[in-house]
Amino acid sequence: MAYIDSNLNDPAKYFTTFLWTGDGTSPRSLTGVGFQANMMWSKIRDVGHEHSIVDDVRGVDNKRLKTDTNAAEDTTNTHGHFDSLDSDGFTVTGASGYYNVNRNTEPYVGWFWKESATAGFDIVSYTGNATAGNTVSHSLSAVPKMIITKGRASTNNWSVYHEATGNGKAILLNLDYAPQDYTSFWNDTTPSSSVFTLGDGSDTNPSGTMIAYLWSEKKGFSKFGSFEGNNNADGAFVYLGFRPAWVMIKSSATGGSNYDWVIFDNKRNTGNVNDDFLDANQSNAEVTSGRNEVDFLSNGFKCRSSYADVNSSTTYIYMAFAEAPFVNSKGVPCNAR
Repeated sequence: MAYIDSNLNDPAKYFTTFLWTGDGTSPRSLTGVGFQANMMWSKIRDVGHEHSIVDDVRGVDNKRLKTDTNAAEDTTNTHGHFDSLDSDGFTVTGASGYYNVNRNTEPYVGWFWKESATAGFDIVSYTGNATAGNTVSHSLSAVPKMIITKGRASTNNWSVYHEATGNGKAILLNLDYAPQDYTSFWNDTTPSSSVFTLGDGSDTNPSGTMIAYLWSEKKGFSKFGSFEGNNNADGAFVYLGFRPAWVMIKSSATGGSNYDWVIFDNKRNTGNVNDDFLDANQSNAEVTSGRNEVDFLSNGFKCRSSYADVNSSTTYIYMAFAEAPFVNSKGVPCNAR
């Protein structure tokens, strides 16, 4: 039996979810993330306000991107901002009236990734040229399973490549659309272990500066795949090879209302059924409606409802990261929740 990389026995060294409550102070440094992150994706939980992504390739200070809109990089500091990603956390600027980072008494969630070929994560800045066949180098030393790109200065969409939808499909993170056939996104070319290829479209390859987040798959740590929903409360089981810490699900065959990019994690809901979710493509507050969405299990997740966002009679794609490997590098199994 092939065991996982021993460096990934503790997935929380490379990915974690962190919760905090705003206190209105400015600036404020928070600790407890567990490592120095290279990318942070955050959201206020009980208010309808935008998502925020910062990373240390673009520079963190007042340079957020918002997954629920096609807007250019936000440097206005209208609602507070992130100052830095620190050795065990992050620093924010924003007083009690600001929603983004530290409004007094408000609950927040942050998802943190460490850039590492070991964990299969890379951040790449590139310049688009509006010419089909443009190739961009990456440092994964493995074939990416998922790529998300966004223009920094332009109002282009968030473009997603996912192995399960293939190199001829375009799927947009900021919208609820089903994938569409577009050569202009990925040039009908599957990424390699060293480059990914772009078409001539304005969403992935405009004349301007772009940012790309790339993930390869790592046994016991990350998984990118698809499953068939069955429109039943005894829903699909998806084998991951680990107990999940974070899962994002999207229909890859159907679009429209109720087919959003839904995000679950192991900190906002610590037991099963996990039914507290946020939509990556919506600024809405967290849904805590008791809809019995999914169970997080020792080796994957299981859908527990017939709601369209996770388990109607259609095909879904997902990305998932581990809380604990099902079997670690020494052959020791983990426990269920």
